[in-house]
Amino acid sequence: MTTENASSLRPALAAVNARAASFEPYLYALLRITFAVILFTHGLPKVLRTSHGSMADPMAGSINLIQNVMGLPFAAQLAFLVMLLETAGALMLATGLGTRLIALLVTLEMVAISYALGPTWPWIDRGIEFPVLMGVLALYIVARGGGAYSLDSRLRPRGLNI
Repeated sequence: MTTENASSLRPALAAVNARAASFEPYLYALLRITFAVILFTHGLPKVLRTSHGSMADPMAGSINLIQNVMGLPFAAQLAFLVMLLETAGALMLATGLGTRLIALLVTLEMVAISYALGPTWPWIDRGIEFPVLMGVLALYIVARGGGAYSLDSRLRPRGLNI
């Protein structure tokens, strides 16, 4: 490519970059909401005690994972908290309310799930690629906050970025 071609391409690239950047607040809201919907689809079967994927009873599966795989006490109570995080917390993430706190809790949940599932990366049932990806996305949401289209942005005092 000649210098002349490159210099004529710069304004076009700058225009594309500016246009793409103008969509960022909407796309971040879409990312946050999509993340919340996916999380919710894992909490709702626990609430309803209905099958989900290969699990006949996801709540019983969570209790088993916490008690027998992770060896933690109060498995039923911890599974209940996981269910609340994946339902009420997901709704809070979707609306952007308490975004950083909820996303931090989801990050910790995904770290625990990844640890419990072990260091396997199969592209079939029981691999850790899903919780690793969800954990990294949750960590990004912790850093980014609710964004422009969130209840957090509407409720926080001016100049305070929480």
